[in-house]
Amino acid sequence: MSEPEARGAGGRAEGPRGARTSRVAARIERAFRDAGVVGCLAAIDVDDETRRVEVRADEPVVIASVLKVPLLVAFYRQVAAGRIDPAEQVVLRPDERTAGPTGIGMLRDEVRMSLRDLAAMMITISDNAAADALFARIGADTVNAVLDELGLHRTRVPGGCRELFDTLLVDAGVGGMDELWAVLDEPGLLGRLRALDPARTACGTPAEIARLFAAIWRDEAAPPAECAQMRRIFGLQVWPHRLASGFPFDDVRVGGKTGTLPTIRNEAGVVEYPDGGRYAVAVFTRSLSTAAVLPQADAVIGTTARLAVEHLRIPGR
Repeated sequence: MSEPEARGAGGRAEGPRGARTSRVAARIERAFRDAGVVGCLAAIDVDDETRRVEVRADEPVVIASVLKVPLLVAFYRQVAAGRIDPAEQVVLRPDERTAGPTGIGMLRDEVRMSLRDLAAMMITISDNAAADALFARIGADTVNAVLDELGLHRTRVPGGCRELFDTLLVDAGVGGMDELWAVLDEPGLLGRLRALDPARTACGTPAEIARLFAAIWRDEAAPPAECAQMRRIFGLQVWPHRLASGFPFDDVRVGGKTGTLPTIRNEAGVVEYPDGGRYAVAVFTRSLSTAAVLPQADAVIGTTARLAVEHLRIPGR
């Protein structure tokens, strides 16, 4: 990754690339370094996108389960266009659905659920089986066409969760995720995993993912009623240990979506203040450690998001 370029609230680079960074960017970089990660961040004022903080915001990154965000947008645009009935029922059988540590994938019996409830499960608990059921209904071409319509040409979703996890196992030559975690330290293995290479998997940039969330909050990613449904679902996400950890206040709302793969910990979403301030933030990190549990790498997402948002909230900045 290249030397960071920080942009202040007015959208002007505070120095050429490779020159001194702004004070907030330096603090964000220090936080990433102290947590043992390489990080990329984009934070923008939802109501004035010229006000932003960026640290490597245009770098291609592995988005992992953040791929479920453009899938959700594509689903609700199809609903709004009358091409999909959100109440349509889907039957998910145990031997057919995508595995996962949470949600439908961990259940033992047949599940019947509506498409809109699958969409909610996909975001609130990052349910892989729910996501792939929607993905099968909508398709990669539709998801990527929506991204193009929104001007997000560097964000791509080539496949669903099952395909992503299958590449991990094939590339590592193992039979399951437990085996994968056990061999991650083998020399050269990480470089062979397509799922960790933004050129060969679901990818985007922090700047584009932040813009996508801003469009949802401004009712521009889909019609207002559908954007309102998406905002409600993002606000119900159950994971508090990343983005939300930076804003532990009763009157500040955080809605977002996490993404996790070996060495990859991400979250993107919107932070809303009681005075009406709304800030879209996307933080993508890659840890230097292959440990499955790395609390400092989770926490730095909230820490850096808070630093960026607090900078944007300074009057006149």
